Formats: sequence, C-alpha cells, structure tokens
Amino acid sequence: MNKNDLVDHVAKEADLTKAAAAAAVEAVIGGIVKALGAGDEVKLVGFGAFSVGERAATTGRNPSTGAEIQIPASRNAKFKASATLKSALNGK
Repeated sequence: MNKNDLVDHVAKEADLTKAAAAAAVEAVIGGIVKALGAGDEVKLVGFGAFSVGERAATTGRNPSTGAEIQIPASRNAKFKASATLKSALNGK
C-alpha cells in the first residue's frame, strides 16, 4: 500500500472526498514528523509507537576503494508495534 492507496482507503471508509482524505493523511503524517522532530514519542493506541533513535558516529569503509570514512551521528525514526497490531497480524 502506498500513500495514494491509503488516501483512497480513508476516503472510502470515512465517506470523504479524495481531497479531504488526502488532507487528513497529510495532516497525520505531518503531525508525526513534527513530533518526532521535536524528540517526542508518538503513541497510537492499538497500533504502535513511533520514537526517535540516536545512532552514534562510526568509522566505515568505502566498498570500492577500501578507504576509511567517517559516518556522522544521526537520528532515525523507530516503530514498535502494539500487542493489538501483533495479534491482528498473527490471526489471534
């Protein structure tokens, strides 16, 4: 499922126009991105939790030359599925 498929699903399930559904999906994604950017955790009961992870700087190797390179520290998004979502995926 891609974003367009999600918009179609939201429009159908919530009886909205595609434009209204697209605005709703964009608002949800924007809210999650904004909260994660501020370092907050986003918990969606029955679905899961998004959080920010920290990755330390490391030294790596360029695979084509073998030269050492510095990989800078970075932040990444993490997702942990809720027990309800896990159960739904496992048919329980």
